[in-house]
Amino acid sequence: MKDGSEPMTLTLPGTSPCPCGRSNAKGKPLAFVDCCARYVAHFDEAPAPDAESLMRSRYTAFVMEDAEYLQATWHAKERPASLDFDAAAKWLGLAIKQASATGENTAEVEFVARYRVGGRAVRLHERSRFVREEGRWYYVDGEQF
Repeated sequence: MKDGSEPMTLTLPGTSPCPCGRSNAKGKPLAFVDCCARYVAHFDEAPAPDAESLMRSRYTAFVMEDAEYLQATWHAKERPASLDFDAAAKWLGLAIKQASATGENTAEVEFVARYRVGGRAVRLHERSRFVREEGRWYYVDGEQF
């Protein structure tokens, strides 16, 4: 939400490369419709199957300014009451450094997200923690580097 008014969600053409940067076995970027769109647009019917997919879809939701999806995939114990997006931020890419299970229903994903704001490049490096409850993965929190 830019100014406390109605939430704004940006849209992406389904055939455009997915913002999360996932590629197929040949290294070709996956189309948005074949990647994160199925989770972001259909959270109730199609939850992300693993923590890395959830991390990627959450990055895509940040790019799209989709507060509803981000709130829905944030663990209830840690979920903020609201989200604000920086209108000047331009997301540049996501790199997954490591994704690993830490237990039967827990996982961690280390990533670097890059964006530009006010002409300045910003690098967000975080190890995020996830938990699976009733078959759904949720973002819990993260440690920034």
